[in-house]
Amino acid sequence: MSQVISQFARRAGRQAPPRPQTRRPRPVLRRLLVTAASSLTAAASLAAGPSTAYASPVTAAPAATQVTRPVAHHSGDHLTVTVRNAGRGRDGTFQLSCHPGGGSHPDPEGACAAVERNTRWGQDAFAPAGRGGVCTMQYGGPATARVTGVWAGRPVDARYDRRDGCAIARWDRMVPLLPDLGAPASP
Repeated sequence: MSQVISQFARRAGRQAPPRPQTRRPRPVLRRLLVTAASSLTAAASLAAGPSTAYASPVTAAPAATQVTRPVAHHSGDHLTVTVRNAGRGRDGTFQLSCHPGGGSHPDPEGACAAVERNTRWGQDAFAPAGRGGVCTMQYGGPATARVTGVWAGRPVDARYDRRDGCAIARWDRMVPLLPDLGAPASP
């Protein structure tokens, strides 16, 4: 811009105004530095968190100081699974306890393993399929399921159906917590 002003000033027979001696920092560079610093701070705080897949409870030591102890399993993992319209032998309400596996669920150990397999740090194992994804337009049947309870210390209230390819894949990831609808129903 100053070169353009200088050219017009020379043509008019005048001298161009002097350029300022101090340079201001560029806003883009400042924004970049602030973003980099905040990103490093966020990354450092994430790296300082626990490395287990579960929150660790805080227990009081005899000296009244707080000690954090990582726990691999929560004894409070308890789920209620209600399945409807899946066919005879598959419908019903089942109780499931994990660590150790038990309850009225037909396969408690397998069901607990399915949920464990889908549990990731910072993610909801029972989260619905993301919006905006590309799903096949196939219908997997009228079966529905609802899972409630507590898993990894967090409340669970999830609904499952088989309305399209994404919902079918979400259901199938939780087999045998949810019934395998690819196998024939028992009479």
